[in-house]
Amino acid sequence: MTAAVRPGAKPAVPHFSSGPCAKRPGWSTQALADALVGRSHRSKPGKAKLLEAIELTREILKVPADYKIGIVPASDTGAVEMAMWSMLGARGVDMVAWESFGEGWVSDVAKQLKLADARTITAPYGELPDLTQIDTKTRDVVFTWNGTTSGVRVPNADWIAADREGVVICDATSAAFAQNLDFTKLDVVTFSWQKVLGGEAAHGMIILSPRAIERLETYKPAWPLPKIFRMTKGGKLIDGIFVGETINTPSMLAVEDYLDALKWAKAVGGLDGLMARADANYKVIADWVERTPWVANLAKVPATRSNTSVCLSIVDPEVPADQIGAVAKQIVSALEKEKVGFDFGAYRDAPPGLRIWAGATVEAADLEVFTQWLDWAFAEAKAAVKQAA
Repeated sequence: MTAAVRPGAKPAVPHFSSGPCAKRPGWSTQALADALVGRSHRSKPGKAKLLEAIELTREILKVPADYKIGIVPASDTGAVEMAMWSMLGARGVDMVAWESFGEGWVSDVAKQLKLADARTITAPYGELPDLTQIDTKTRDVVFTWNGTTSGVRVPNADWIAADREGVVICDATSAAFAQNLDFTKLDVVTFSWQKVLGGEAAHGMIILSPRAIERLETYKPAWPLPKIFRMTKGGKLIDGIFVGETINTPSMLAVEDYLDALKWAKAVGGLDGLMARADANYKVIADWVERTPWVANLAKVPATRSNTSVCLSIVDPEVPADQIGAVAKQIVSALEKEKVGFDFGAYRDAPPGLRIWAGATVEAADLEVFTQWLDWAFAEAKAAVKQAA
């Protein structure tokens, strides 16, 4: 390849981290001016803000009216663990994983819950498991809709049985607000505020179908449940959790920030507008990858490629395999030093490469400029490798 020219322009917002993600365009701390700081979250205004966050979530995500939505502790991780510890064990479960976060749920079921009837269905980074091997008819299922650390997502929910008998638990943290979740096929959906909407961390969301609620009210796990996992009392769902009466104390600053993000989402066209923005952002990266010989999408099948957490491999034949990780780190370091891109290296457990967030809060124009800097940084890193050799 010819030497890349050092670009002149820089992205207006150089935040390409896959979590916490870029704030919505135009964000400033002024967005938090109405935060209910110094007041109880259990006061009337506090509960009103929490309920507003729930109602806006329902409206924008198009959650069915008979599904419950709750704000829970510990981000998406807490929401997934809450679902697994409260519901699994009633029947056999198929654990599906193709990247590190899904593998984490597999590990917890095997080592912490120690379920006797748990099957693991996996695929390596860049690939999706054979979904036909999953028993969605008679068994529970736990899976991640969008693999944040591999850039591989399920293309749809057609593989899930409509007449299923078990519950389907879906970690949707980097898919919600960017991909079309089919709630009719999902019984538990979880996500965190700091992903596609760029909210602040530490809070999770859990969405329950009527089937999930039935499981909670008819099944008692064999193990004790910590307080922050308990969604029932006396065999009945604690309805307060799903109208803003949170299990523990939420940050009202973070709540205000989430409300700001939701209102912005509504202003840009709701779910359809958010998905269109993410798709447009992904297209910028995909078009660049198509014309750039040194890089390739880690996700092998186009239909399974994420439009949010875009994971890329360095494939230049002149870069020795044992130097790919070093080159990737040099690219990240160089562009952080130039202040044109932050936190876009591959996840620590993933194959070496790059991971660029393309969710709705990122601007396509910034990605256009960023790709020019990636070419420049790669050329510099490649030259350094050659010189060292």
